[in-house]
This record gives sequence, structure tokens and C-alpha cells, in this order.
Amino acid sequence: MTGTPAPAGQGRLQRRLGMADAVVIGLGSMIGAGVFAAFAPAAAAAGAGLLLGLAVAAVVAYCNATSSARLAARYPASGGTYVYGRERLGDFWGYLAGWGFVVGKTASCAAMALTVGSYVWPQQAHAIAVAAVVALTALNYTGMHKTIWLTRGIVTVVMAVLAAVVVACLTSGDADPARLDVTSDATAAGVLQAAGLLFFAFAGYARIATLGEEVRDPARTIPRAIPLALGLTLVVYAAVAVAVLAVLGASGLAAATAPLADAVRAAGLPALAPLVRAGAAVAALGSLLALILGVSRTTLAMARDRHLPHALAAVHPRFNVPHRAELVVGVVVAILAGTADLRGAIGFSSFGVLVYYAIANAAAWTLTPAEGRPARVVPVIGLAGCLTLAFALPVFSVVTGTAVLAAGAVAYGLRRAFTARLT
Repeated sequence: MTGTPAPAGQGRLQRRLGMADAVVIGLGSMIGAGVFAAFAPAAAAAGAGLLLGLAVAAVVAYCNATSSARLAARYPASGGTYVYGRERLGDFWGYLAGWGFVVGKTASCAAMALTVGSYVWPQQAHAIAVAAVVALTALNYTGMHKTIWLTRGIVTVVMAVLAAVVVACLTSGDADPARLDVTSDATAAGVLQAAGLLFFAFAGYARIATLGEEVRDPARTIPRAIPLALGLTLVVYAAVAVAVLAVLGASGLAAATAPLADAVRAAGLPALAPLVRAGAAVAALGSLLALILGVSRTTLAMARDRHLPHALAAVHPRFNVPHRAELVVGVVVAILAGTADLRGAIGFSSFGVLVYYAIANAAAWTLTPAEGRPARVVPVIGLAGCLTLAFALPVFSVVTGTAVLAAGAVAYGLRRAFTARLT
């Protein structure tokens, strides 16, 4: 079996994405706003031990990426772990993964939109956030080609800004290697909490898998693109973390409201700070673009199975995108971004994504060698790591995440009972 086809009449998405496109989408998803914001709360949790947290998050992310890549090659359809859980573990587990992803990532979309607004025009953050959502939804609606073109530009700009930050900090006379002592004030609990927070920044490689129906030669492309994008991201994040810690120290980084901008100021280059802020806005825009793509494709897959309104399963005959799903996601995100302050949703989103990948690892465990199963240790470490990091997050994130998943499970049960009564 190479994937579950769309039911007749719904339409299939076209396979337009090659290796370079898939890697760019992964980089655009991962090298986003998280690198500009996630290091501060991680430093507050673990001090310089955030470097250990970064390593832990990277190991878990690697296992998740490997499991997801093997599953995506086997089931190259839109929906990611929603599809894998359904096919390998049963309908409920696929539904739970999809529910957590759609709800959590919709909140993340609003948070990223507000991040764009806060960097571009803080006094009108909500208005800018709504405008950004409308613009990117319109762009996605017109087809994948324009989305890839914009993502390439965003990745180029953000990588250039991050390179400037690293060079400025590491060549500064204020950089002190002693500030990188990971054993100075770190605890095991702090390192795990930092890893859970930093995992948010790595989670974007799922976008490659959720777009599996649009990737050319997915059995070959996806297993290569996911680890390549993840590896490049890890190198970039490690370099930025070391550079910023060397200048600010753990306490300075923990207290920073704009860590990378504060780092270049401390390095003696305050003129670079506006460029960093602009880079952060562009990075948040890239994350928002990738998030809307991922949520709309998972919405499409769930709508095909009638876990969401079946009308959302439509594919545009000209632009070949799930246009109704994209419009609905755009409207919901725009309303949230215009009316609420959801930047605190990062922890909740991390919880949902970790559960999502826990299900992916459990699904990968069921693969046979003939189906491309990864080494047994990979899904074991991935599953255990996801659950450990999920419950090491701040209590509020764990409680709200658990409540949302429970609400989804109740909705699933009610729908099953209603359907059974009708039949």
C-alpha cells in the first residue's frame, strides 16, 4: 500500500514539490520565530544547561523525523500523523493526532500572526496580525508555486540575519566561553523543561510530511528531505545559542525580551538590532505561512474522513489546493489574531505536537522491515522522549493540552454514537 487515495469526486493534490522545495519548506517551518524567542524561557528553566536541552530536543526530533519520514514514504497523502495513526493504530489514534494538531497549530498560527504584528507595528499588533493572515491565506489559495517562492525568500533573509548575529557575538570582545558552562546551574528537571520548550522550534519538519500528497517521488524525497532540513536547523540553532549565551550569559538571556537583539547590542553593535527585529518579523511570517499550509492539509484529510465537515475536502480545480480548508483556517486564525492575545499558546502547542509525534512513533513501531521500518530503538526513544518532554512542560501547558485532547476524545465518542444510532 502506498497511501490512501481520496474518495471519488474530491480531487487529488498535484505532486509538484521536489527535494529542494521540500527542504526549503522544512527550513521555513523550523527556522522561524522560535529561534528569536524560545531561548529566553529555556534559559530561565535551565540556565546554560539550555545547550543540553537543545541536544535532548534534537535527539527526540531526530527520532520523530525518522519515524515520520518512513511513514510518509509509505503513506504519501495529506494529513501527516493523522493518516499514519489511522492506518497503523486505528481510527481513534489518527483522529486524536489530527485533533491535537489542528487545534494546537491553529492557536500557534494566531500567536505567530501576533508576533509579526508586535515586531512590525506594536501599537497596531492585532490589525497587522489580521492583515498578515489574510495576505498569506490569499497567497496559499493561488497555488503552491507562489508559496514556495515566498518561502525561499524568507529562508534566505532569516539565515542571513542569524549569520550576522552569530558573527557579531562570537567576534565581540564581550564574548566569554566561561558562560557556556552547562553544569553551572542546570538541573535535570530544568534541562527537560528547556528541551520541551525548545522542541517547539524543531516541530516544523512535520510540514514536509503533511504535504506528502504534493511531493514528487515521495518514497525517495521525504526520507531524505526531513533529516536534511532537521540537520541544517540544528546547526543553525546550536550556533545561535552558543553565540548569544557567550555574550549575555544565562541570566541575561533569561531576562531578555528580545534575546537576539539584546545580544547584538551587548556585542557592541546596536545598529544591527533593527535588522534583527526585521528578521524576527520575517521569520514569524515564514512560520505562519508554513503553519497555515500544515493545518489546512490536515483539515483536508480529516474532512475526507468526515471527522470535520465534508465540504472542506474540496480541491480547487484550477489552483489545485484545498481552498475551502484554507479559507476556513484563515478565517478562524484571523478572528483569533484580531481578538485575543495567544502568544502564551507556545507551551500548549508544544504539548499537542509532542503527543502528535508520540502517536507517529507508535505507528512507526508497527511497520515491518519490508515496509521500511526504522531501527527499533528509534520509535522507542521517540515515543518515550515525546511523553517525557510533554509532561515536563509548565503545568498550565500540560493541563490545557490534556483538556483539549480530552474534549476531542469526547467529540469523537459522541460522533461515533450518533453515527451508530443512525445506522
